[in-house]
Amino acid sequence: MNQPSEKSGHGSLESGNFTENIIYLNLTFDAKLPLPSQNFKVPRPDLTKLVSPHDWSPKHKICVTWISCIATLFASFAASCYSPGAKQMAGEWHISEVASLVGITTFCCGFAIGPMFLAPFSEITGRKPVFIGTAILLLICQICCSVTRSYSGMLVARFFAGIGGSTFSTMVGGIIADLYPPKERNGPMTLFSTAALFGTGLGPLICGFIGENTSWRWIFYLQIIIAGMICLGVMIFFRETRSHIVLSRRAKILNGWYEALEAEGCFGVRFPQEDEASEDRPRRIRWKVDEERVQSSLIQLLWTSIHRPFLLLLSEPVVFFFSLWAAFSWSILYINLSVIPLVFQATYHFSLSQANSIFAATCIGSLFAMAQSMVQDKFAIRREGWNSVPEHRLYFSCLQSILLPAGLFIFGWTSQFQVHWIVPAIGVFISTMGIFSIYLAVFNYLADSYHGYASSALAAQSFCRNMLGGIFPLVSKALFNNLGFGPAASLLGGIGAALTFVPWLLVVFGPQIRRRSKFIREGMY
Repeated sequence: MNQPSEKSGHGSLESGNFTENIIYLNLTFDAKLPLPSQNFKVPRPDLTKLVSPHDWSPKHKICVTWISCIATLFASFAASCYSPGAKQMAGEWHISEVASLVGITTFCCGFAIGPMFLAPFSEITGRKPVFIGTAILLLICQICCSVTRSYSGMLVARFFAGIGGSTFSTMVGGIIADLYPPKERNGPMTLFSTAALFGTGLGPLICGFIGENTSWRWIFYLQIIIAGMICLGVMIFFRETRSHIVLSRRAKILNGWYEALEAEGCFGVRFPQEDEASEDRPRRIRWKVDEERVQSSLIQLLWTSIHRPFLLLLSEPVVFFFSLWAAFSWSILYINLSVIPLVFQATYHFSLSQANSIFAATCIGSLFAMAQSMVQDKFAIRREGWNSVPEHRLYFSCLQSILLPAGLFIFGWTSQFQVHWIVPAIGVFISTMGIFSIYLAVFNYLADSYHGYASSALAAQSFCRNMLGGIFPLVSKALFNNLGFGPAASLLGGIGAALTFVPWLLVVFGPQIRRRSKFIREGMY
């Protein structure tokens, strides 16, 4: 039975021959709800929509998961679709093509900075308000990008577009952690990872044809239409998944019901008796949610939201090393935005649209990796105790992450005129599968380990991942032109090969590291 908290109301109220102070109890989803001490015509509140997100029907879980993943796909699309229009922008504003690519950098900066305060803010105030607000911001910024007449206006609009789209990436990992227990999380996380990678390839694949055949502004007109549809979908179909927000609403409704009962003259409720010896006298109660989750002031709220991801990044070895691993793998996707057109236009004399069609290898690779992950999970789940600890999420990535450096070596050393163009495209396909494995492992491991602090941990790695990803498109052409395609790809492949030791180290030492983490212990409650 729920135990009274030490905090009680100061006022008392007489009913019959007894005086009873209000007792405050902590509300949980499995708390036994008391019944009125007398029969009154005040209807019992309907709490069917305020159950634990883990207990939602499969239909509602699937609906929220798909909305979130479609939003993730579009955020990745918005980040990558810019590059096919860069040459036109450079000509219109009389700047270099490298300078025009700064639009990708500013978007990634917004993508990196936004989650540092928005994702933790969502943990405290709820997912839905943040999701709706950033969806509207992204829509407004896409409109600004489409009509701007200046280079500086484009950079500013892209920065705030990055902030608007950032929650569609980082916060989705937290939403999936809200909805699914660890043993059921691999499927939704696989879909989420697929959406992120597929969208990154889909952007230049589609917009390469737009950039070649019409104005670059149509790249943003298309995004306005999609962003508007996502805004409507989030407003209509998205439900709050943050458990303590749902509990707060549940407590507010129940407390309102008790007040209505008291207004009718029913002072006190009775808890279901667990045994004959249990006390059965009426008590005046109010529900409250764990006070550790409640922020006392806006300043404290903002401070917690901003500093917690940096604190995790600097104090948690798991977050730091996974951020480094994810940052490098993600930067390869952004290197491809400028390197793939460079290689295939210079070596195979492809047009802009033909060169950007190679990004179909990224899309196909992400779909193939998704299917592979689901098949692996189907067989692995038969093993007793599978996914009982976060380290189980790393077993497949220990082997599959080697596909990233392998794909880079193939891409770099086969990008020669005498070698058919399909061979380096296969290298892109293989490296995408390696990136998928890393991306999925990072999100699954951090969500499983940090629970209530999952969005903060994911925001920390997202900061590193997107800051590095935004820098590489500016230097990748110079890197490949000066070193040559093979040596440049080998340099990146060597770094990727060294980082494949990260999951092996965490498989061995992860349990000891997690036991020492204050955030992991606190996030479980």
